[in-house]
Amino acid sequence: MSTVLIYSFAGIALVCIGLLGLLASSHVLRKILAVNVMGSGVFMMLIALAARAQPPDPVPHAMVLTGIVVAVSASALALALLRRMRREEGSALLPEDRRE
Repeated sequence: MSTVLIYSFAGIALVCIGLLGLLASSHVLRKILAVNVMGSGVFMMLIALAARAQPPDPVPHAMVLTGIVVAVSASALALALLRRMRREEGSALLPEDRRE
């Protein structure tokens, strides 16, 4: 099995795990982490796509680096909003998931 195939399967597995976590969890922090896991899977698939060509294509590598910066920024924003939501409402669950 080639390295490109291993990276592709690992990326697909990470996307599936992240999607499962996104759909199965009601806690907002777990949803944020699931989206980050899905993003990591997409990054792995892009790297595997870039490695197919000889010499490796630099455009997907640049897209992954840009994506990492955007993902870190989006995660920081989501965590700040989660912190504010918890302070304002006293819970980190979405309103439709709360049991009263």
